[in-house]
Amino acid sequence: MSLIDWTVLLITLTGIIVYGVYKGRNQHGAQSYLLADKKMPWYLVLLGIMSTQASAITFLSAPGQAYTDGMRFVQYYFGLPIAMVVICITFIPIFGKLNVYTAYEYLEQRFDRKTRLATAILFLLSRGLSTGISIYAPSIILSSVLGWNIYITTVLLGGLLIIYTCSGGAGAVAHTQKLQFMIILSGMALAGWLVVESLPSGVDMGDALYVAGKAGKLNVITTGFDWKDKYNIWSGIIGGFFLALSYFGTDQSQVGRYIVAKDAKVARMGLLMNGLVKIPMQFSILLIGALLFAFYSFKPAPLYFNEGSYSLLKEQHPQQVLKIENEYQVLQQRYARQVREVAAERNNSKEHSDVLAKEFQQTKEQIEQLRGSVNDLISLNKLSTDSSDTNYIFLYFVKHTLPKGVVGLLFAIIFLASWGSVSAALNSLAASSLMDVQLLKGSNTVSEKKQLLYGRLHTFFWGIFSIGVAMFATQLGSLIEAVNVLGSLFYGTILGIFLVAFYMKPVKGNNVFIGAVVAEICVLLIYKADIVSFLWLNAVGALLVPFVSGCLYLIQKRASLHNDQ
Repeated sequence: MSLIDWTVLLITLTGIIVYGVYKGRNQHGAQSYLLADKKMPWYLVLLGIMSTQASAITFLSAPGQAYTDGMRFVQYYFGLPIAMVVICITFIPIFGKLNVYTAYEYLEQRFDRKTRLATAILFLLSRGLSTGISIYAPSIILSSVLGWNIYITTVLLGGLLIIYTCSGGAGAVAHTQKLQFMIILSGMALAGWLVVESLPSGVDMGDALYVAGKAGKLNVITTGFDWKDKYNIWSGIIGGFFLALSYFGTDQSQVGRYIVAKDAKVARMGLLMNGLVKIPMQFSILLIGALLFAFYSFKPAPLYFNEGSYSLLKEQHPQQVLKIENEYQVLQQRYARQVREVAAERNNSKEHSDVLAKEFQQTKEQIEQLRGSVNDLISLNKLSTDSSDTNYIFLYFVKHTLPKGVVGLLFAIIFLASWGSVSAALNSLAASSLMDVQLLKGSNTVSEKKQLLYGRLHTFFWGIFSIGVAMFATQLGSLIEAVNVLGSLFYGTILGIFLVAFYMKPVKGNNVFIGAVVAEICVLLIYKADIVSFLWLNAVGALLVPFVSGCLYLIQKRASLHNDQ
């Protein structure tokens, strides 16, 4: 990067850290540290919810996801607006009335202590692992830019993040997320505009979209039903609904964003606005990936986007790489000619255009096979800590195409996105481990000063834990898929426990506890056997807990009636 880029990057990041420490001053106890004294207005609630969900993974990996698999990933969010309505009707009034620190406090009042503890542990496990993956995402950038070892950059970025999260608590998180998200949206809009502006002379956005569409990258809605298909309208609406309901309704990293609101009305407004804004935002980010595909169709694309790993492969196996590169050059020249022929025919005969499109799709498949062979060689020789080239596509475009200053800004955006989501996650992990585990018997016996100290220590612990997880997040492929798969392994069961709590009043603690254990075992077995795609696991877990709990209750009731006779 140039000196200008470094200046922009460092000023932006330093400013956020200083601002976070400043806004999080004057902490006096758990109420202020974990809940920001419940004074947040609706727009901070909205920005907090969206910033927590839109991590660096969203902005780093989502364009690459669309580049390789098209825009059908957006269907993953189709169930979200429905879930927001359900949460506003059922979840928020209960959490607000009880004045809870965490969502899991309610479960002890409704069931028993072991159910609260078990649910909190499921959350801590899933969110702690996901947070580690979120820290790893920006570490890829710093490692790529500086040529440093990925483990060093992970510790560096995680350490900087811990500074203001530990010192400022929920107040620092909420206020920094406000700035972070505004900068992020502006930067991503600028990136989309620059992709179009960087297209070759004579190629406009219409040409780019036409080529992307012919290549299957604009597949926003796919209606075919397949249990193993990860992204279609059915898995998106049904599986996505259960995932969103669990994530926003029972995951403390999200619940913690809206229970800090001044009242239930403010919390509802933040959630409903999120339901309206999230799909268009995700659509726009994925569209950047589809446009990137078109950009690298009209302009030569690299054989492999992860430059560091590819350079090592060329050094160690020059003859094999040279052979692949020669094949690639031939295919790339043919592909570039075919793409321009397809674009030139977009206003002419559809039949002829379809024939041309089929030819360029076949060439594209051959190119992808070559890229796959490079990836296999890199994996076989253990030359990369990251098994997926997808995570480097947007990064490569930023580094090699955008003007000075903008590169530093976009790198800063990806860092800020990471910090926004991870800081909220650390705050929620600290809240849950402190209130649901350490102070499970009640916080009244611990002074406010000690609660504040414990809160900071818990935040520090989860920061270190997440950095440790990030060290092992190198073989997960597409990060945006990895983090969602991980959540789907646990979210359904957690949601199922809350569904029983809200809607099955006669069912008691022992029944729901057994139901949760059975459901979680079934979810893990189904995932291991690869029976359905990961989005359906949310529905499986959420429905199994009420089903098993209800059956146990009916069996006990029948046995009780039999004994009475």
